[in-house]
Amino acid sequence: MADAKVIPFDDDRSRSGGAQRSARRRAAGPAVGTAALSALPGQQDAMQAQKAVQGVEGAQAQEGARRGGWDRRIAGGLAFLRRRVTGEYEVDEFGYDKELTDQVLMSVLRPMYEKYFRVEVKGIENIPSDGGALIVANHSGTLPLDGLMLQVAVHDTHPAGRHLRLLAADLVFMMPVVNELARKAGHTLACAEDAERLLRQGEVVGVMPEGFKGIGKPFGDRYKLQRFGRGGFVSTALRAGVPIVPCSIVGAEEIYPMIGNAKTLARVLGIPYFPITPTFPWLGPLGAVPLPTKWTIQFGEPISTDGYPVEAAEDPMLMFNLTDQVREQIQHTLYKLLVERRSVFF
Repeated sequence: MADAKVIPFDDDRSRSGGAQRSARRRAAGPAVGTAALSALPGQQDAMQAQKAVQGVEGAQAQEGARRGGWDRRIAGGLAFLRRRVTGEYEVDEFGYDKELTDQVLMSVLRPMYEKYFRVEVKGIENIPSDGGALIVANHSGTLPLDGLMLQVAVHDTHPAGRHLRLLAADLVFMMPVVNELARKAGHTLACAEDAERLLRQGEVVGVMPEGFKGIGKPFGDRYKLQRFGRGGFVSTALRAGVPIVPCSIVGAEEIYPMIGNAKTLARVLGIPYFPITPTFPWLGPLGAVPLPTKWTIQFGEPISTDGYPVEAAEDPMLMFNLTDQVREQIQHTLYKLLVERRSVFF
């Protein structure tokens, strides 16, 4: 008969097995008790009632917040109208109305910026937080919507909430309604004197040197920069001692594909060009609706001008070199953004 094997009580396996069983019993005990309590009808009714009360209180709190938000909006709107009626608002020497721009004009443009063109902004940190700066951008799109979207981009995405003061052509200030709105929005005539004064006051000024040559070019020449003039914007930046920030806008070229130009009609109407697109004038007013393209606005590395002497603004060779540098940087960035984008509309 084989010897029986004796397992001592202090054997490790016995202890570990007992510990595991004890742990399982301890874990199982409260779980069973909780399950039993949860199964009580009275307890369930109390918990459901408590959840219902919490849900009602949460809904009431949300409704109160919404009502408070609407109350504040209505109060703000009434106060705004009162100031408009009584004339208790300020405009600067150029006619810029900051309150009207922030509360009305930006609110009107913002849905087109966010929902229609879905503008993506890059390099906004290249615009300084304070002090003057000159933003130089490409111009396109048949109608100058790119300037308005650029203004919203600076206003809404810059950490300091800066305002862009655009330099506009003479034609803008010859049109009755457009003239007044442009002044209120902070735009001013594209002349060196006004631009330098704004820059010395610490404003962010925007210029599109291509002018009508840019927005009126045919669709086949899209994203090919036109001549930048004689570099007047460079001399203005040099005299004011502010950085030049190149800006590239992709997406505006396709909103109104210009396939023709009725030059005779344009001369009769006294406008630089009369665009013919796949939808205009064939569809009448409906043809004036822009295509919902996807936009990208990129601000490039600023070009410093404060290191040049005062007389540098009169050096034609320096003007040419800096103008060419800005133009090349914008053109290079345009090509880069075009390669990166997936589609015209997405």
